Amino acid sequence: HLLLFLLFVGPFNCFASYSRATELFYSLNEGLPAGVLIGSLARDLRLPTAGDQQPASLQPPLSFTLASHGLGGQYVQLDNRSGELHTSEVEIDREALCVESSGATIFGGSAAVSSSSPSPESCLLLLDVLVLPQEYFRLVKVKIAIRDINDNAPRFPVPHIRLSVPENAPVNTRLAIEHPALDPDMGTNGVQTYRLRDNYGVFTLDVEENESGERTPYLIVMGALDRETQDEYITVIVAEDGGTPPLVGSATLTIGISDINDNCPQFNDSQLNITLFGNSSLGTHVATVHAVDMDLGSNAQITYSYSQKVPQPSRDLFHLNESTGAITLSTKVDGDTPRLHRLIILGNGPGCIPAVITVLVTIIKVMMRPPEVVPRFIANEVEGVVYLKELEPINTPIAFFTIKDPDEKYKVSCYLDGDGPFRLSPYKPYNNEYLLETTKPLDFETQQLYEISIVAWNSEGFHVKKVIKVQVLDDNDNSPVFSEQLIELSIEENNVPNAFLTKLHATDADSGERGQVSYFLGPDAPSYFALDKTTGVLTVSTQLDREEKEKYRYTVKAVDSGFPPRESIATVTITVLDKNDNSPRFINKDFSFFVPENFPGFGEIGVISVTDADAGQNGWVALSVLNGSDIFVIDTGKGILRAKVSLDREQQSSYILWIEAVDGGDPALSSTAKITILLLDINDNPPLVLFPQSNMSYFLVLPSTLPGSPITEVYAVDKDTGMNAVIAYSIIGRRGPRPESFRIDPKTGNITLEESLMQNDYGLYRLLVKVSDHGYPEPLHSTVMVNLFVNDTVSNESYIESLLRKEPDISVEEKQPQISIEPTHKKMESASCMPTLVALSIISLGSIALVTGMGIYICLRKGKNHHRADENLEVQIPLNGRINLHMLEKKPVEISNI
Repeated sequence: HLLLFLLFVGPFNCFASYSRATELFYSLNEGLPAGVLIGSLARDLRLPTAGDQQPASLQPPLSFTLASHGLGGQYVQLDNRSGELHTSEVEIDREALCVESSGATIFGGSAAVSSSSPSPESCLLLLDVLVLPQEYFRLVKVKIAIRDINDNAPRFPVPHIRLSVPENAPVNTRLAIEHPALDPDMGTNGVQTYRLRDNYGVFTLDVEENESGERTPYLIVMGALDRETQDEYITVIVAEDGGTPPLVGSATLTIGISDINDNCPQFNDSQLNITLFGNSSLGTHVATVHAVDMDLGSNAQITYSYSQKVPQPSRDLFHLNESTGAITLSTKVDGDTPRLHRLIILGNGPGCIPAVITVLVTIIKVMMRPPEVVPRFIANEVEGVVYLKELEPINTPIAFFTIKDPDEKYKVSCYLDGDGPFRLSPYKPYNNEYLLETTKPLDFETQQLYEISIVAWNSEGFHVKKVIKVQVLDDNDNSPVFSEQLIELSIEENNVPNAFLTKLHATDADSGERGQVSYFLGPDAPSYFALDKTTGVLTVSTQLDREEKEKYRYTVKAVDSGFPPRESIATVTITVLDKNDNSPRFINKDFSFFVPENFPGFGEIGVISVTDADAGQNGWVALSVLNGSDIFVIDTGKGILRAKVSLDREQQSSYILWIEAVDGGDPALSSTAKITILLLDINDNPPLVLFPQSNMSYFLVLPSTLPGSPITEVYAVDKDTGMNAVIAYSIIGRRGPRPESFRIDPKTGNITLEESLMQNDYGLYRLLVKVSDHGYPEPLHSTVMVNLFVNDTVSNESYIESLLRKEPDISVEEKQPQISIEPTHKKMESASCMPTLVALSIISLGSIALVTGMGIYICLRKGKNHHRADENLEVQIPLNGRINLHMLEKKPVEISNI
């Protein structure tokens, strides 16, 4: 769309005086928050704004649009109307934006316009902005130089730097440190100085900057060094930048002092005096000279040699080992051998003047030769060292020794000198033959090397000693031993996979491969436990759930590398510690309880069962009633739900409660359950008679009423439900001229005339009606007096009322009424005389005048009597808002033959 727009307006721009490409330069610090003003393009381009003098109607609105939303567009927000450029929510990080930049150019003030081009080292944010409409169209090149701030600390590429300095390095020797610190910040915010935390008084640091601006630290030697006094210096090198405040980074610097050959061999003594018997055997050790060179390696190698001043006979008589400095007798001493020998020995070191020691050997002439000890080894022997396995049995022979006197003049005896399980005994039946053997098994782990001597002496007291070394060879006779036979561990459930449990440790007293221990899980270990064969690190690869399994018990083995291998077993027990990761759970989400009404207060309605799979305090559950707490209460410990007051079904037949269970964890978990309480009806309400409304009301019955005609009804209701509300009607008392003339329907309560009325049946009839429910175990009932006045008219109402006020002498019948199975509520339709009057009037138009007049007369009389009856009724309205009001609108029914 931009391209099409430019193609469209391009020809016109050729003629626009404002059409030209323009560059604007801004600079700002990195890391600024959103909304910081960078610059106003309209102001800096001197474009007319709303505040100029030009009338607003002639001034087209300016529009500023980013030509592209590339990398630079995400860092700025451009106001399309004002042309103001602000920083966006995306923070500018100069080091991330300009990775390859090595410096930064700092312009004047924040968001100042620069007319000069930025330096090549600048970190630039490039934007193309289109200015519309066409009258002011131009493409503005916006260059924003990002100034560096000190938001990065110097960092050494390696944490440990090692530098070697020869011990003869002169003062002011400079050694470059090959790993200088790096700082992504530029200019003064980059690395400026280096220092040592401890220079030991002999070192310092200097910094050199090359042409590209890189600073390299140099270690300068400030004092004399001597490797033999101190061969290593460990300090910390600190790099510091030039920011405010400055940031630092550090690394460990180890300065090793390399050896030079600045020491020569030296003997501790200048002369040794040695006495040698003339009868000494060949190879007798005479003396050992030892020189010391404080240097290292090849600089400390010492060789020994005779001085040229030593005569050849002495050289031939005494052999000098050039490596060890040991002097031994190389030829037999005879009568012509000089008695004094002066051996001048040189200790030679590379590039050194030899050290000199003099050994004076005086040979003492003896008249007899010493006893001889001739060994014949049975066990394996190499250069005087006998090798025995530690599992060799008792009395293992080591060697035979023959003891003899060369002159065959003296008696020779011998004994064993030295500690150890060895015995030297004569080997009979031979004379001067002795057997060296063991007295108990050898144990490599107790002692590996024994040094014993076979000492022979003759009757003249002359002693000869033969030294033997016994090296015990190790055998795989020890099993690995765990530091603990029972390893008790614990870990919280819901652990991370591959969680560390412990590091097993077993030792094996054997040496070499025989003492190398490997670790293995026993066959009873679950597959999700892992044991590192080499290190003994025990881990669990999966999350453990205490509710699934709380304790684990299995074996581990430690096996050595001997042949055959030996092993030992330890037991690992792991206890999974509980975390509050389970909410309380009700056995049912919905509980229903059926409670008889009038249940006593604080009686047990039911038990709410709830469980929590967690343990300890995490598994403690507290119950509470979320709604209805003013009526109901719950026992937290036992979960027993109780009502504070007695409940009446007729006031409310059911209750819905919400119970909350909260555990004792931190944080606590909870769950809720719905409780439905249904009140069962009990027969606590007798029937309520709604009609007739008073015992003083009466009904006029015309003598012409036909048998079977309904006279009136008794209407009652019962607040109970079910069978407790099933109502039956019965006449339990009668009074009148012929009271059996009327009967009541036990189901509907309708009173009908059974027989035709005669002339002598006129008068007042009083029927005592019993209204009984079907309650259990004891039905309840009410009574009402139904008064019927048989006559043609009511001429004297006061007389009738006086009769009604008298106590009726009625005997109560004990006969129980038939009770209907289903409750029936009959709505009696009100009779009115006016529709009859209208109908009769219409019919009378075609009848004789006498019949019409008689009909009018009879209807008017009945209407008058009916009005008087309504005025004398005593209205009894039950105080129960749920009784249907239409039931109270029932009127007495007057029946006539017409």
